Amino acid sequence: MMNTICIMCPMGCPLTIEEKDGVITVQGQTCPRGKKYGEQEYSAPVRTLTTLIRRADGGMASAKTSAPIPKDKIREAAEYVGKLTVSADSKIGDVVEENFFADGVNLVITGIA
Repeated sequence: MMNTICIMCPMGCPLTIEEKDGVITVQGQTCPRGKKYGEQEYSAPVRTLTTLIRRADGGMASAKTSAPIPKDKIREAAEYVGKLTVSADSKIGDVVEENFFADGVNLVITGIA
């Protein structure tokens, strides 16, 4: 059994998730999104990585993954990003790296500081 809080909307429903005979049961949600979230969180949790990347001119760029990546890859992905530097002329929307830690997921610049 697993207890967690649904993060799919501001309601923050407390979920109880159980698996019996290969069937995942989610209780406590008030909408279908909570059931889907609970099943995903139990079987293969994912997260969107938001981070900062150094720019060649000494500034920083914010970036995030274009889709969630496996939760167990977040630390490795963050450490990898810590070694990256993007060009000084990088702009919002630029893809820093394609297929970043997951098939079809890109690391994209979301802001320039």
